[in-house]
Amino acid sequence: MAVERVGLVVHGGRAEARTAAEVVHGWCADHGVACAEIDVWGSGRHSAREEMAEAADPDLIVTLGGDGTFLRGARLAAVDDALVLGVNLGRVGFLTEVPADTVRSALDAVHEGRMTVDSRMLLTMRASRRLEMPPDMGALLAYGRGPVPPPPQVRDDCEADADWGVALQVAALNDVVLEKISRDRQVSVGVYLAGRLLAAYSADALLVATPTGSTAYSFAAGGPVVSPRADALIFTPVAPHMAFNRSVVAAPDEPIGLRLLERSGSAAVSVDGQVRGVVRPGEWIAVYASPRRLRAVRLGPMDFYGRLRRRMNLTDAPAAVADGTSAPLWSVTTPPPGDLAHLELSSVWDGP
Repeated sequence: MAVERVGLVVHGGRAEARTAAEVVHGWCADHGVACAEIDVWGSGRHSAREEMAEAADPDLIVTLGGDGTFLRGARLAAVDDALVLGVNLGRVGFLTEVPADTVRSALDAVHEGRMTVDSRMLLTMRASRRLEMPPDMGALLAYGRGPVPPPPQVRDDCEADADWGVALQVAALNDVVLEKISRDRQVSVGVYLAGRLLAAYSADALLVATPTGSTAYSFAAGGPVVSPRADALIFTPVAPHMAFNRSVVAAPDEPIGLRLLERSGSAAVSVDGQVRGVVRPGEWIAVYASPRRLRAVRLGPMDFYGRLRRRMNLTDAPAAVADGTSAPLWSVTTPPPGDLAHLELSSVWDGP
C-alpha cells in the first residue's frame, strides 16, 4: 500500500526511541508522506478517535517502544482501521515486529506492499452504565508515565436498554480486567458465560483476554498460551479464594459478563493495562469480541512458538535431551509434501 500519512507513537523515555523517530521523520520527508507524532503520554489525554483526528487520520501507526507502546498505538489504529507497525525497543517484544535498526527498510516494505497483514481479534464492552472515574482516582493510581486516558465514550451507533446496558467505545488487544481497588479486600463477582452463571468468585481480579493477550497478564495469572491466530475469549481469575482457579476458554460469540456482588468493594476496570473507570456493587460489565479487527503489519513469516521459546527462556527437561539434541520434527529447508502443504508450514524466522 502507498502510505500517505503516518502517526508516530514514541516512548519519549527512551533515547533510542527518539533516535528512531528522527529516522521515521526523515523517511517521511524523503517520500512526501505526512507525519504527525501523537502524544499518548501527556496531560491532555483525549479519546482515541479525537487523537487520530488531531493527527489527520493517519493510515499507518508506527510505534517506537515496547509492547506497552504498541498497545497504545493499537488503541488508536483500531478506531480508524489503520495499519499498525511496532518497532521493538522493549524487553519482551511479543507484539512489536521489527528491530529499531531496520526502521527505514520496514517502512520501504510497507510503502511498496511487501508485507502481510495480521488480523487480530479485539475485545469490546458493554456496561450497566457509562463508566466514570472518581475525582481522586488519578492520584491513587499514579504509575508509569503520564495520566490515564479518559473513560470510554458511549457508542452512539448501538442500542442501549436495561437488559443489555450501554455499548462503550473500547478496543482491547490484550485484555479487559476487573480488579480490586482496596489492598485488603477482594472483589466478589458473579461470572457469566453466554448468559449462564459459571460461579461467584472472590478474587484479586478477573480478566478476559484475547489470544494475543494470552502471553501477558493472563499468562502471569496462570492462563493458557493461545495462538494469536485463534479467535477466543480467555477468562482467568487472579488469586481466587476458591478451589476452582482454572481458566475457561470461550468461543468468540460467547460474551463474558462480570457482575459486582452486593457485599463486594468497588472495582477498577482496566483496558490493556490502563484504568478506564470504576464499577460499584450491583453494576456489571460484559466483554465480547469486537466487530473490529486490528490490522498489524508483518514483514516475515510468523514464528510465534519460536518467539515464545526465546522470550520465555524455555529450557528443555534434562531427561528429555540426555541422549543428545532433539532434531526438528519437520524440515524447514525443503517444501512440504502434498498432504502437508495445506498446513502452511513456514520457515524458521530469526526476527524479534
